[in-house]
Amino acid sequence: MHKNINEIGNSQLRQLWLAAHGLASSSSGAIDVMSIIRRLGFLQIDTVRNVVRAHDHILWSRNTRYREGMVWDALRRRELFEHFTHDASLIPMDFYPLWQRQFERLGQRAARAEWYQSGLAQAETEAIHARIKAEGPLSTHAFDSPRDSTDPRDSTEMWSRPPHKKALEQMWYAGVLATAARHNFAKYYDLGARVFPPLPPDRPDAAAAGAMLCDLAMDRMGIANAGEIRRFWDAVPPAEVRDWIASRGLMAVRVQAADGTWQDSWAAPDLTARLEALLPPSTRMRIINPFDPAIRDRKRLQRIFGFEYTNEMFVPQAKRKWGYYVYPLLEGDRFVGRLEAKADRDAGLLRITRFWSEAGVRWGQGRIARLSAELDRFARLGGLQALPFAP
Repeated sequence: MHKNINEIGNSQLRQLWLAAHGLASSSSGAIDVMSIIRRLGFLQIDTVRNVVRAHDHILWSRNTRYREGMVWDALRRRELFEHFTHDASLIPMDFYPLWQRQFERLGQRAARAEWYQSGLAQAETEAIHARIKAEGPLSTHAFDSPRDSTDPRDSTEMWSRPPHKKALEQMWYAGVLATAARHNFAKYYDLGARVFPPLPPDRPDAAAAGAMLCDLAMDRMGIANAGEIRRFWDAVPPAEVRDWIASRGLMAVRVQAADGTWQDSWAAPDLTARLEALLPPSTRMRIINPFDPAIRDRKRLQRIFGFEYTNEMFVPQAKRKWGYYVYPLLEGDRFVGRLEAKADRDAGLLRITRFWSEAGVRWGQGRIARLSAELDRFARLGGLQALPFAP
């Protein structure tokens, strides 16, 4: 048993964090997609298929029996719904009653935004809604309202999307429409009333829902400060988080950062049990996706692991420090490097274009072999063959 539970050293802090995120042990048993997502809280999805799409990679990292596309079965079964946390995400349907405040907040924000105000008139928006009501789920490709070709702004930005796309997205943010399914990642919109279950009569009000979202965040992190709790869902403002902390019997703890400094934080009530359940982390080398929830909070990542990381996909090439799609490399409870990899689908190969070692990490034959084995596993997930790796 931990002798001084009010102080958590850096080694234990790393192990607690990895255990909370399902990265402490290697799992290859029966695949249970919903169990993984419930444990994580939500699953961010992304359209880019660099080797495999982010959501598939994240699930595979927790269980190597996962295969591409399995997650969409859970969406079709209405075990998940899609909405916006930090980005488009799949959220357990169990949490739907708590998400009403997000539908209202994000729907209103979208309606007020400049990119939506320049969209379709209200009557045209209602016509889109009526067509989906009559015809069933439709993708954005079923509508035709080309964007203004004189608009000089980047066509990938929200404000320069076609007007029908803006209308669909605003209704989606508000929960009026919902994602019924995705086919080849294209989103099919249906009426929210046909996708979401009826709300229970005893559903929590906005304040209670915010508190319950904080409960869920803390349970999934184990140890966190107020800012980390707020950033988990990006759905509860700072003042509500402070009120929640004051109302809960959280354990005040001091945690040791990677640089040796100590900081105040909060721990879940079951911290003792979590500490007692800790096992040495797996020695497997893991290729971590840039959108993985374990590294999404970059401030926390650097504080706990001393690992600086930026996703530079949206950074102009000339300003990138690393590269377009760079994967952190986790070995045990330590980040030992990063690599840039890309699928060459014509040749059926996984190519490593660049590699960086973390300072002070020696790449002997054992470590190289562990990374090579992970590259082989990762390549097979994407239907590819990994080229031999030599740092």
